Amino acid sequence: MVRDGELRYLRRCVELAAEALDAGDEPFGSVLVGGDGTVLAEDRNRVAGGDHTRHPEFELARWAAAHLAPGERAAATVYTSGEHCPMCAAAHAWVGLGRIVYIASSAQLTGWLEELGVPAAPVRALPVQEVAPGVAVDGPVPELVAEVRELHHRAHPRRPRPA
Repeated sequence: MVRDGELRYLRRCVELAAEALDAGDEPFGSVLVGGDGTVLAEDRNRVAGGDHTRHPEFELARWAAAHLAPGERAAATVYTSGEHCPMCAAAHAWVGLGRIVYIASSAQLTGWLEELGVPAAPVRALPVQEVAPGVAVDGPVPELVAEVRELHHRAHPRRPRPA
């Protein structure tokens, strides 16, 4: 369950996703918060250059592995605009990060992209817990889903369906 005090971190994720979109990238943003509520790191999507592993959740997992002790990682929470993809969920679990809180689910995102005629991704969208069953996960967050949906609609104007 998402607590009211956590919405500020999720709103920052939406801001970071908008920054990514404004920079010509896909709209995803994430914030890593320590067990004491301190923002430790944040990032946005950076895949536009061709490296499709440059997801913010993956970058935060790498940052955590390099900068935090195992206990600090386990106490940390990753807030994110969209549910982790399988690659990011695996990185999160392998590094030993704690809880994930996402605004929009992979299923929601997949539905939106299908509506817009965006070709399917090369990796199947799976819920985090199918990839990393030991990770605590909360989401979606209905209060902010419409904002994330709008960013994806801006990123992918509706394409005509092939005849």
